[in-house]
Amino acid sequence: MPPPRAADQDAASAAPVASGPEPERDAAGAGAPGTAAARPADPASPQDPAGPGWPPPGTPPTGGEERMPRWLPRAVVLVLALVACFQLGSWAFHQLIGLLVNILIAFFLALAIEPAVARMAAAGMRRGLATFVMFLAVFAVTAGFLTLLGSLLAGQIVAMVEGFPGYIDAVIKAINSTFHTELSRVEIQESVLRSDWLRKYVQNSASGVLDISAQVLGGLFKLLTIGLFSFYFAADGPRLRRALCSVLPPAKQAEVLRAWEIAVAKTGGYLYSRGLMALISGVATYVVLAVLGVPYAPALAVWVGLVSQFIPTIGTYLAGALPVLLAFTVNPWYALYVLGFVVVYQQFENYVLQPKLTSKTVDIHPAVAFGSVIAGTALLGAVGALIAIPAVATLQAFLGAYVKRYELTRDADSSTSRPRRRVRLPRLR
Repeated sequence: MPPPRAADQDAASAAPVASGPEPERDAAGAGAPGTAAARPADPASPQDPAGPGWPPPGTPPTGGEERMPRWLPRAVVLVLALVACFQLGSWAFHQLIGLLVNILIAFFLALAIEPAVARMAAAGMRRGLATFVMFLAVFAVTAGFLTLLGSLLAGQIVAMVEGFPGYIDAVIKAINSTFHTELSRVEIQESVLRSDWLRKYVQNSASGVLDISAQVLGGLFKLLTIGLFSFYFAADGPRLRRALCSVLPPAKQAEVLRAWEIAVAKTGGYLYSRGLMALISGVATYVVLAVLGVPYAPALAVWVGLVSQFIPTIGTYLAGALPVLLAFTVNPWYALYVLGFVVVYQQFENYVLQPKLTSKTVDIHPAVAFGSVIAGTALLGAVGALIAIPAVATLQAFLGAYVKRYELTRDADSSTSRPRRRVRLPRLR
């Protein structure tokens, strides 16, 4: 036999060595099904560990064996912590909303009396004593107003109670003459006293006495809280400003002091101008009521002056309703006269008096003032309506100090200016 060639030796060495008996072959020479020798090896088959379908060695496993990113647990914990902090802050804010509103009112009251306190302190008086004197003056004015108003209400209530049977007899007489009925005051009183709704009303009123007492005590505690905070803000104003500026960089300290001065000027100017207009309105109302002979003219004058000036938008009409009603009890024509005076004086105040007094303090547009009052009422109720105008005036002044303004172009100036009327002169002959 001839010796084997080199190629045959290489093929024999490269062929896999069978570890078991050779599989049987059929007549066609193909191997049994399921054996590797039955079909040729496919290099792209996934069963081939050396094929391209498998990832190269050293790569991380994929699919169900993929590991969780390391940042995911930290992110989940951070999100849960932020949500918890938000919920806690929201709960604390809703619980402290009453205290925050009281502090806001106290801050504006302190700003209102700051100019007077600063003048007395500059004159040599201690700042704490000057603040106490201002609070004493405010308390005296408030107590006097409440005393006058209380005497007015008490006298009117006594007069109404004494004249109530006569009012009922007049109404019953008018009903009998108009509808031809035979009603009597005694029968009506007995039917009212025996009615179920009166019994239920008395029971509800008795059960609501405790609620009214709690509301009165809560109101007194609120007034005490506002007074204490406003006293501290006014007496320790310079110290508070120094403490606030000490945590700010030097560039921001000047801005804070400027904003503080603007707020003091606008709030104090607003209250002082309102007080002067209240004095003028009260004096004019007293003169008219005294001439007409309406009772309790001093108390009504104080009521009209304070309510019309310190309750925005509806204060004038609310203040004028009480004098009109009392004038109607004297003479119906007097009520008409008082109503005419209220309307005329309101126009005089809006177009003549108020622009001159507030031009240097809170010079804001009437539409802006009306919108600020509505927004303040929606946010904080009556308190928001009271402090809305000085707050908006302060914000407007602060923005006006930092907003850059430019000169108008010729086209813009001509389009926004009022057209001049041309006056034709007669020709000379």
